[in-house]
Amino acid sequence: MTKQPDSSPVFALGELFDSPYFNGEVYRQPLVPKNDLNCPTSNITFAPGCVNNWHSHKGGQILLVTDGRGWYQEEGKEAQALSQGDVVQIPMNVKHWHGAANDSWFTHISITTNIENGGTDWMEPVNVEEYNKLP
Repeated sequence: MTKQPDSSPVFALGELFDSPYFNGEVYRQPLVPKNDLNCPTSNITFAPGCVNNWHSHKGGQILLVTDGRGWYQEEGKEAQALSQGDVVQIPMNVKHWHGAANDSWFTHISITTNIENGGTDWMEPVNVEEYNKLP
C-alpha cells in the first residue's frame, strides 16, 4: 500500500476501491448515497500516478478538486492540470479521463448529475506513454 497523503483530508479517505477501471490505488468515500437526491456524490482520492480509464457519463459529471495535483483530459483536447480549488464541468456523453499526477496524491469530489439518463460507459485505459509525457 502506498503512503497516504500528508495533509488532512476535508472528508474521510474512505475505503480502497477495487475497480478494473483504475490503474492503481484509489479510495472512495460516498458523501451522498446514490438514491438520495438523485445525485451521487463521493470523495475520490487517487494515489500518485493513478488514473481512471477513458469514460463518459450519460448524465454528465462535476469534479471539485480539494487536494493534490492531477489531470483531466477530454478526447481530442490537451490534458489540463488540476489543483485545489479547480472545478471541472463535464458535459453529458463527453469521453474523458482524470487522475493524479505522477508525483502527487489527488483528491476530488465527484458529483454524478442527471443519473436518470443512465450510468457510466467505461472504455480503454489511458495511453501510458502519453500520460508519462505530461509535465
